[in-house]
Amino acid sequence: MGKIPRRCFLLGLSVGGMSLPSLYAASKQTAKATRSAKALGSSVTITLFHETEARAKTALDAAFKELEQVESLLSIYRSSSQVRILNRHRILQGPQHRSLKTVLRHAQSVARATNGAFDVTVQPLWELFARAKKAGRTPTSEEVKAARSLVDWRDLVVANDEVYFKRHGMALTLNGIAQGFAADRVTAVLRKAGVKHALVDTGEINALGTKPEGVGWKVGIKHPRKEDTYLALAKLEGRCLATSGDYATTFTPNFKTHHIFDPRTGQSPKTLSSVSVVARSGMEADALSTAIFVLGPKHGLALVEKTPEADALLVTKDGRTLRSRNFPFAS
Repeated sequence: MGKIPRRCFLLGLSVGGMSLPSLYAASKQTAKATRSAKALGSSVTITLFHETEARAKTALDAAFKELEQVESLLSIYRSSSQVRILNRHRILQGPQHRSLKTVLRHAQSVARATNGAFDVTVQPLWELFARAKKAGRTPTSEEVKAARSLVDWRDLVVANDEVYFKRHGMALTLNGIAQGFAADRVTAVLRKAGVKHALVDTGEINALGTKPEGVGWKVGIKHPRKEDTYLALAKLEGRCLATSGDYATTFTPNFKTHHIFDPRTGQSPKTLSSVSVVARSGMEADALSTAIFVLGPKHGLALVEKTPEADALLVTKDGRTLRSRNFPFAS
């Protein structure tokens, strides 16, 4: 098996002893189509079933066109994206694309609900630690303090006709929410194209319907410390899954410093190794997984319990597993 990509999971797509190709072959009256690509810093795979091969291909074309649109707006990796333009110039004026506004407003809502545990303005910290790693060192406490002073979601203003930072030097990253939003947009496009059965993996996972034979989608959650091993299987049943893990992008080999930052300290949270969230949308699951990682088990699980139709599975640094009451484990 190859290396499991990015955030924390791969698809657990064997059921009842049958392999994935066998399951697809068992559905004789439905055309299957799969396509993979790179987008938003992650591997993307869309698998769908439709009435004919031609309609399946058309639906895939529409899905990847939408994915390209999302990336052109929200990617931190594209110099022409609206996110990068905002980071360069501190302001975006005029009517903004509704996707950017949707994501930013949801991000600010989660920030407000978590007292800033989720904060898209942590980009200065990420840039500091990335530069230090490239130079073969770790940042000094003074450097961390300076970068942290530029992090505050309350200083990001999302208005009707403009988006701007209140202070010079601020920057944002949507890597903790954009993949989930992309999964939602792709799923909406597939639904509009008449697709009833699909699995969308943009780094976060959305399920549409079931497998054609009526078996629900099951997704494998990656073990945070065992390479190519699943921690558990989850049933999606119309919900979406996102995972945040300390192993996805690391700045030190011991997993103590990684891409998730606590805005209050400027350092990576010390308690958890991974957080998997099942929620009503990919965007909600994506943001919640990051927020819970920062909040820690007690406050993170309390947040999940008061969020409608959300569940979480947590793994601590010492290997303990914690979960919300109704996490949808699959056998």
